[in-house]
Amino acid sequence: MRKDNNMIIQLQRYYALWKECTAMYEEWSKDQGLSSNGVFALYSFYESNGRCTQKMISEKWNIPKQTVNTILKDFQKKGYINMVSDDSDKRNKLICLTESGMEYTKDIIEKLHSKEIYVIEKMGLENIESLNDNTELFIRLFKEGDCKKNES
Repeated sequence: MRKDNNMIIQLQRYYALWKECTAMYEEWSKDQGLSSNGVFALYSFYESNGRCTQKMISEKWNIPKQTVNTILKDFQKKGYINMVSDDSDKRNKLICLTESGMEYTKDIIEKLHSKEIYVIEKMGLENIESLNDNTELFIRLFKEGDCKKNES
């Protein structure tokens, strides 16, 4: 029974840390005048040289398409993006950062990277690798648990 109790305590700790981490990124994003989903959208542009689709953003960050659409409309209103037809898929619009959108994205993402790199330097690369490895293991085993349940 004690082992189960310790497991529950660790799960509760995990949930609290997950919630705090999410809230921390939300708060940081809010300080930049964005939601965390807005920052994730900017990150998609940053990673893809200023060009992507609504679908790419939605799938990469698991954000509902309607939410992405709302974010993109706001970016368009601010002059950060242009939408052009995607020659390879007429159903999709290719979204491209404008020059001011490029500057804005670079500023936001580099501020975020600076903060995150500071944390990694303080934690040590080995600790962040361990954190990532253990999170990856948790995800894999959690998914595996779903498979075991379905086999029963």
